[in-house]
Amino acid sequence: MAISRIDALTKLARRKHVLRARDLDAIGIPRNYLLRLVHRGTLERIGRGLYAVPNADITEHQSLLEAALRVPNGVICLLSALRFHGLTTQSPFEVWIAIDRKAWKPRISSPPVRVARFSGSAFTFGVSLHKIGGAQLRVFDPAKTVADCFKYRHKIGLDIALEALRDCYRQKKATIDQIWKAAKVCRVSNVIRPYLETLS
Repeated sequence: MAISRIDALTKLARRKHVLRARDLDAIGIPRNYLLRLVHRGTLERIGRGLYAVPNADITEHQSLLEAALRVPNGVICLLSALRFHGLTTQSPFEVWIAIDRKAWKPRISSPPVRVARFSGSAFTFGVSLHKIGGAQLRVFDPAKTVADCFKYRHKIGLDIALEALRDCYRQKKATIDQIWKAAKVCRVSNVIRPYLETLS
């Protein structure tokens, strides 16, 4: 095995934090090198089709990255998006991920994933892209996340939705207009209106 390929693969794994087999195609390294490096201890298998450097610095968003790689068309949402944006004291043990209403539900054992189904503009509106390591994470922006919390208030609790709204406004992560626009897309404008009026 050529040292240059080992080094290139190790550098790629450190840069991306989580490596998929298809990532090797871009740098021209055969996929069978992954198993060779796992047997050598240079890489470890952290999940089905996912690899990382042992004892590497783990990002606080590691589980979000793993879920995003397993559900490439999904969007981090609700409690996980609140945590990502620093809008809650909650620390969900599951990764909340939105998928299209018609998409197949992913079967993932690790990390634990909670799927929410969205359709139309509720699935496409307010998606922001964040680069973490070498991977791209799709997360609903703060205004859309707050509106989603009101839409899913029966599943996550109205208290969490209210906390998210207050924190979003106080931390200036979104304006009242942005939250209102997202609420209209999510069809919760009548629900959120009285709470928005107390902020303005």
